Amino acid sequence: MYRDMKIILAALALLAITLLVVVSVWRWLDHNADAVERHRLISLQPVAPVRFDPASIKGLPEAARRYFLFSIAPGTPLQTVAEISMAGQFSLGNKESPNYMDMRAQQTLAAPYGFVWKMHASSGAMRISGSDSASWTRFWIFGVVPVARMGGDSDHTRSAFGRYVAEAVFWTPAALLPGPGIEWQSVNENTARVIITHENLQQDVELIVDDVGRPTTVQFSRWSDANPEKIYRLQPFGGYLSEYRRFSGFTLPTHIEAGNNFGTDEYFPFYVADVTNVAFPRSE
Repeated sequence: MYRDMKIILAALALLAITLLVVVSVWRWLDHNADAVERHRLISLQPVAPVRFDPASIKGLPEAARRYFLFSIAPGTPLQTVAEISMAGQFSLGNKESPNYMDMRAQQTLAAPYGFVWKMHASSGAMRISGSDSASWTRFWIFGVVPVARMGGDSDHTRSAFGRYVAEAVFWTPAALLPGPGIEWQSVNENTARVIITHENLQQDVELIVDDVGRPTTVQFSRWSDANPEKIYRLQPFGGYLSEYRRFSGFTLPTHIEAGNNFGTDEYFPFYVADVTNVAFPRSE
């Protein structure tokens, strides 16, 4: 009996060690994929960026022109890839039970080519960490239990594209200056619509600005399955922007509240972020 127990305990110990090794390798692969994608995106930063000339936007709709004049100081090098550090709150709940978690995150943003958002969130004893990108969503509980692993399909790609090109509107305005794949349209005196096309993807985003060009609201129809049926479809998404600071010649909002069903009674800001820094890394 004693010998049998020793065999069982040894087998359990071996199983535990094996699981630990598997989880460790799995986590390493996730982190490595994050790093590889981050370096790829940074490599897209212009090596010798041209400098902003206000004359280049004189033909844009009034709201778009005010937005660029507020967001980019004349002579600023037009860097299109940014790394954003943020803290705030993140919810995996709903409007009735938000259960917000304290969040810290780092994002590399290179619209229209992609993004990587790495986050850590906690509430009481609960710990969640992981990353989001154009190719995947994958998170871990306590760093050992994999959850919410998805991506690698057209639905995820289309949904992610909506997110990161909308974020480019307020964090990397140089990426949305007139050029191939970028079209600006007038909606009214304070609202402009930008249509971003990249390969087989297209997304339009409406931007509302105030009298001096501060971006205050972003809204768009996002391809999403955030609904009771869990069916991908176009749904209103958006948020509010405030608390502007200057970073390397760009004046950007540093407080963002965003969520699904924007503009309806069902709107729930599951993402509330305060930016602590925006940097424009050199191409690697």
